[in-house]
Amino acid sequence: MAWPSIFQRGTLLSRFSHHHVVVFLLTFFSYSLLHASRKTFSNVKVSISKQWTPSAFNRSIEPVEIWSSNHLFPSAEEATLFLGTLDTIFLFSYAVGLFISGIVGDRLNLRYVLSFGMCSSALVVFVFGTVTEWLHFYNKWLYCCLWIVNGLLQSTGWPCVVAVMGNWFGKAGRGVVFGLWSACASVGNILGACLASSVLQYGYEYAFLVTAAVQFAGGIVILFGLLVSPEEIGLPGIEAEENVEEDSHRPLINDAENEDEYEPYYSIQEGSTITQVKAISFYQACCLPGVIPYSLAYACLKLVNYSFFFWLPFYLSNNFGWKEAEADKLSIWYDVGGIIGGTLQGFISDVLQKRAPVLALSLLLAIGSLVGYSRSPNNKSINALLMAVTGFFIGGPSNMISSAISADLGRQELLQGSSEALATVTGIVDGTGSIGAAVGQYLVSLIQDNLGWMWVFYFFILMTSCTIVFISPLIVREMRSLMQRRQVRILSE
Repeated sequence: MAWPSIFQRGTLLSRFSHHHVVVFLLTFFSYSLLHASRKTFSNVKVSISKQWTPSAFNRSIEPVEIWSSNHLFPSAEEATLFLGTLDTIFLFSYAVGLFISGIVGDRLNLRYVLSFGMCSSALVVFVFGTVTEWLHFYNKWLYCCLWIVNGLLQSTGWPCVVAVMGNWFGKAGRGVVFGLWSACASVGNILGACLASSVLQYGYEYAFLVTAAVQFAGGIVILFGLLVSPEEIGLPGIEAEENVEEDSHRPLINDAENEDEYEPYYSIQEGSTITQVKAISFYQACCLPGVIPYSLAYACLKLVNYSFFFWLPFYLSNNFGWKEAEADKLSIWYDVGGIIGGTLQGFISDVLQKRAPVLALSLLLAIGSLVGYSRSPNNKSINALLMAVTGFFIGGPSNMISSAISADLGRQELLQGSSEALATVTGIVDGTGSIGAAVGQYLVSLIQDNLGWMWVFYFFILMTSCTIVFISPLIVREMRSLMQRRQVRILSE
């Protein structure tokens, strides 16, 4: 029996140098810092709501004119509604920005784009949460504009870090490496909560100050420390390593029956042996095999995944009557399940050299886990266990599509291994997913208010089923390929 490429030519770790480790850590923590600033906003919403309403200083009698000039809303309910509107605004601007950032990232130096996004976003967060409070300047339109700009700037993160990781880590072991690496968002959530809670006693403006300062410092480190590709230091690119491998090591995403029918996106100068890679257009990236199906599937799956991210603590408090602090701590188990799921499922997909069948099995089991979790008893231990299982089967596939599969899609054979499609493809996949997530937050609140939590879970089951439907052609094709490969091995033995 021929072992898959992940086990051939030495262990996976032997293929990596210290440069790979540095790139892994820098990209991991750069996106963690971006996610930490988002989580900080969620963690200080109660304090912001109090500051924006008269109840924050209602210990003395003050004229109505002072209340009107210093506070935005007459009640905490209206302030909370506006905070929810800011979430929606951010998600939509973030989704739009992902499409743009991917194209920009493929045409400019990824290090500069990522560093600019991190530093600029840190400045916007600083103005939004710290400067406005220090100046006691509260304006709804200013907050909306700042958060739109923040969404656009934050969108530079994911396409760039995935593209850089794709430049350094080839298809051999990409599933397990990206599965572990995609835990950066969960680590960022934990980091943001820790940073905010450590200084929240001094005022919510200091939570924004600390987060922004750390993120800005991270952007400076990226500017001077990140290597976007092995070629920058004279090492061979992953294309050179992969081209010498045998046919069994072909990319995991390949829709071609005959390679010759595709025209690669490169040009060679006459009289020169130097290949000049051209960045593909947005339309060409959309036409790449697998991009549209995975983008639509991710829109449905990210809707479910982000709904758990935004609504899980509220659901635990609202449905079981648990304290808010206890619900926040318990909700971490969903992230734990997602981290383990993404890593393990990525490893299995590396062994099989196929992604879609692994996703399909996980998503089918996710439907069962959603049914089980929706009927969880009022017991924290059982709830945490069911939550981790649900995160394993939903968060795991979500991490795979946004990282390893996006890298596969951007490095297909018909592109001749060009990295000039990586950021664009990643932006398309994650941008489409973010649109689904933005729409989902409104739909979840609407369904919960009118029909109750059980119908919210029915909605999650429907969206998970749609995810399977969108990638079903890929599942069928890859299953056929696996069956044919097995028949060849049986005949050869």
